[in-house]
Amino acid sequence: MGSEWYTIDNIDELDSPAMVVYPERVRDNIKGVKGMIDDVDRLRPHVKTNKAKEVCKMLMDEGIKKFKCATIAEAEMLGMIRAQDVVLAYQPTGPKLTRFLQLIRKYPTTTYSCLYDNAQSAQDISIAFADQGLRINAYMDVNNGNDRSGIIPGPEAVALYEKVATMKGIVPVGLHVYDGQHRQVDIGERTKACNAAFEAVEKLKIDIQQLGFPEPVVLAGGSPTFPVHAQRKDVICCPGTFVYWDKGYSDICAEQPFLPAALVVSRVISLPTKTRICTDLGHKSIASENVLTNRVHFLNAPELKPVGQSEEHLVLEAGEGHGYRVGDVLYGLPFHICPTVALYERVNTVQKGRVNGEWKVIARDRKIEV
Repeated sequence: MGSEWYTIDNIDELDSPAMVVYPERVRDNIKGVKGMIDDVDRLRPHVKTNKAKEVCKMLMDEGIKKFKCATIAEAEMLGMIRAQDVVLAYQPTGPKLTRFLQLIRKYPTTTYSCLYDNAQSAQDISIAFADQGLRINAYMDVNNGNDRSGIIPGPEAVALYEKVATMKGIVPVGLHVYDGQHRQVDIGERTKACNAAFEAVEKLKIDIQQLGFPEPVVLAGGSPTFPVHAQRKDVICCPGTFVYWDKGYSDICAEQPFLPAALVVSRVISLPTKTRICTDLGHKSIASENVLTNRVHFLNAPELKPVGQSEEHLVLEAGEGHGYRVGDVLYGLPFHICPTVALYERVNTVQKGRVNGEWKVIARDRKIEV
């Protein structure tokens, strides 16, 4: 196997399947993201990737004060470590709105904000906060091509921003733009597509200002478009995967300097045929939304080809005379690290070639306390 960066000397002490994180690499990735932007205050990392206090504290230690999250649990985790500024990049609806209010009261040292993309949701947020004598800063969620959520930039969006400004309990402060649709491998093509789609956002921003409102703060992008938005001096950038990185973004975003910092450890548990092996890396242990061949890449066995997967098993074609044995360890780089992390209650940390601790993935739960 050799002594590669990922090799764990005390691997016999670690049960599998397991997720392992290499803190030194996480720290290098954090320094790397800071090196790609002119001002650390323009960074608002999304914590959906790591969901762990320890990683968020590492970000804070590097001067990053603003965060973005998608769930109440992630927002609470950030409150627990006294993060300064947190955007819940979600439109709180129903019981989630009640929980959001409870969260804000429980963690008064953290400034929270949220999203809205329609008048009804904004009104619900307005009433809920006004009834409590509170006001919440809110970003209008803008759809500039991702077609997931958000309002399409144009006259209706301008009118919505203006209407929300008349409501009690809610203050429109800017625009939230997630453009995850831009995944071109060529950075030139990705940049061109990103810039073209962003023109409508820039016009929307101008139209809002012409109504007499302060310049809207713009939160934009994820990992693929981070290098593009980092060049816009007036945009707050929201990458998240960079802390751990993964095979998917390594293939798409080769121009970015990040290192794989989290892997899944698996073992061969059976040799069902002369050419196939079976490991313990089932659906419950690796994100399985992608096609079978794009779920995991084994760093120490890149020739293995997935041919079948169930809840607890991953079957791989190894070829004639492969030489694998029951008990052999495989180090897998997930294609999509974010939902893979959500499958693990805790991750094991590896430093100087040895498993030496663990971090609880506290925000994978639907609820912490609130």
